[in-house]
Amino acid sequence: MTRRLLSAAAVLFASILAAPRIGPAQTFKVEKFDIKGDGGTDYVAVEGATGRVFVSRGSHVMVVEGATGKVLGDIPNTPGVHGAGLATKAGHGFTTNGGDSTVTMFDLKTLAEIKRVKVSQGGLDGIMYDEPDDKIILTNHSRPIGTLTALDPKTGDIVATVELEDNAPEGAAADGKGHIFVNNESKNTIQVIDVKTWKATASWPLAPCEGPTGIAYDKASDRIFSGCNNTSVVVDPNTGKIVATIKNGTRVDALGWDPSKKLIFIPNGGQGNVTAVHQDSPDKYTVVDTVATFAGAKTITVDPVTHNAYLFQPERGPAPAPPAGAPPPTPGGRGRGPQGPIVAAWFIVIKQ
Repeated sequence: MTRRLLSAAAVLFASILAAPRIGPAQTFKVEKFDIKGDGGTDYVAVEGATGRVFVSRGSHVMVVEGATGKVLGDIPNTPGVHGAGLATKAGHGFTTNGGDSTVTMFDLKTLAEIKRVKVSQGGLDGIMYDEPDDKIILTNHSRPIGTLTALDPKTGDIVATVELEDNAPEGAAADGKGHIFVNNESKNTIQVIDVKTWKATASWPLAPCEGPTGIAYDKASDRIFSGCNNTSVVVDPNTGKIVATIKNGTRVDALGWDPSKKLIFIPNGGQGNVTAVHQDSPDKYTVVDTVATFAGAKTITVDPVTHNAYLFQPERGPAPAPPAGAPPPTPGGRGRGPQGPIVAAWFIVIKQ
């Protein structure tokens, strides 16, 4: 009997040691700074080497000190800007100007414009720096089909253009093994791009994910994280199969990943909060907190050095009344309609 009890205890102890580590409940500190300025917004990007955050503002890009919210500079004349890609090693930054289908290449130290790059396909939107392949990657809502454009970060020259299966490609992430993964928002797929041939080689369905936008790749666990409305997903890049799902909110338009802390940040613009998720193991994920931010804040970036996460969202006052005699809005019509004036511009910092 004693021998049996000892054996049972040994088995129990071994199972405890073998069990995956569960992410503990966590709380985060949130700070908000009104950085003023005009213009709406889309993406934010952080330069980990300096802690500067690049905030798109419609016709210009504000450069903000992440830790304090202090405005350090501004990049003007970026019509319809969506985001910034930062190639620190080359000393250059790039912006996607949807208004005139150009990319502004600028000096990261002085913020001065170096050149303009015309992208004939148009529809400029997403942008990221693919560090393993040393390329600036654009994902374009071009017509009749979406495209991926690769730029040389040293020269700004276009080195490749890839046709995609969807005219609403969103985020892109590289695995350092010769692949770039692109979220297709309308078709709910991930496409795989071979960086040697610059061809799409696979398309993976993401159900139950709907509207995939933000994306990240983790080298240590060899997993892709895809930010979606209501249910985000984790994908095994070796098989294209979904290995885990994560419940979150709506109006997700980006995704942040802190590899050293093993934390995913999913911004829910519809609820004005961020779902913080711990990676317990490659195929197991635990929501550790829901962090209140500000209604509408739907894009995010994470500094790998300070571990701060950053969002931005303008606050608007009431929309102006329509002119006397103006026809009422068409039911079911598209567009946001008239918007009120910006009364504050909230730069939001989530600190661990």
